[in-house]
Amino acid sequence: MSTKKYLVTGGAGYVGSVVAAHLLEAGHAVTVLDDLSTGFRAGVPEGAEFIEGRIQDAAKWLDPSYDAVLHFAASSQVGESVAKPEKYWDNNVGGSMALLAAMRSAGVRKLVFSSTAATYGEPVSSPITETDPTSPTSPYGATKLAVDHMIGGECAAHGLAAVSLRYFNVAGAYAARSGATAGERHDPESHLIPLVLQVALGTRPSISVYGDDYPTPDGTCVRDYIHVADLAEAHLRALDAATGGEHLICNLGNGNGFSVREVIETVRKVTGHPIPEVMAARRDGDPAVLVASAETAHRRLGWTPSRADLTGIVADAWAFARAKH
Repeated sequence: MSTKKYLVTGGAGYVGSVVAAHLLEAGHAVTVLDDLSTGFRAGVPEGAEFIEGRIQDAAKWLDPSYDAVLHFAASSQVGESVAKPEKYWDNNVGGSMALLAAMRSAGVRKLVFSSTAATYGEPVSSPITETDPTSPTSPYGATKLAVDHMIGGECAAHGLAAVSLRYFNVAGAYAARSGATAGERHDPESHLIPLVLQVALGTRPSISVYGDDYPTPDGTCVRDYIHVADLAEAHLRALDAATGGEHLICNLGNGNGFSVREVIETVRKVTGHPIPEVMAARRDGDPAVLVASAETAHRRLGWTPSRADLTGIVADAWAFARAKH
């Protein structure tokens, strides 16, 4: 693959930084644009140019020398989006609109967008396919779906080559060739695996289990976990697969689900910590099962996850959590 130049928006965050590292390791030139509102300057991989700024101002830096944009910059907390929807419409939708305008002006005609399974809302079937109905249950999901529609219009009207990748539950950590590691360190943290690891680290007394009466094998919710390095590899393949005038949408997941109790038990085995549980009432809007069909990604991107083992995902996340504790 010949050397390319890429702009990675939100490249100081969890997924964006891992994708940026993969691009650098493939021999490409990478510029990270991030306002550091949720990302970390230390997360920008060695070898990447860094610009501290907002995507709303991308036109200041985007020029015809870039071959493509990989767009991760977004507000992503579901609960916060319910309390502050205006922030999410302004940042996620307004920012993406400004980015698309900057790309159009600069003649940059390829985009890979970080979308989400939250666009589907309550699933009508399992596993979820890209043709299933989209009915988001939060402003976060609604803004991501709005950007997907926006991208579709850009492809049809202006020939943009775009791929939207709808993530399910991203987890694990990545050790780059440079020796740097990238993992989850959201504030506040809302994802199950890092929350359970906080219990093992002694920074949280117990883990809450929200409902044990779902129609699943052990009564707890089932989710599809994908290793962040597998996710990053899908982005590189998406760059190759993007076709002018087409908006390709692909789910990214393992196609297998793990229950809340399975995750907790796996953390117990990996860490050696007992992980006390506290039962709590179901949370509104929590579907019993969220599992992806990644058949489109297999067929169109030639992508298959190679790190699907939950123990390995948790072990990588645990190594990162201990190193940062």
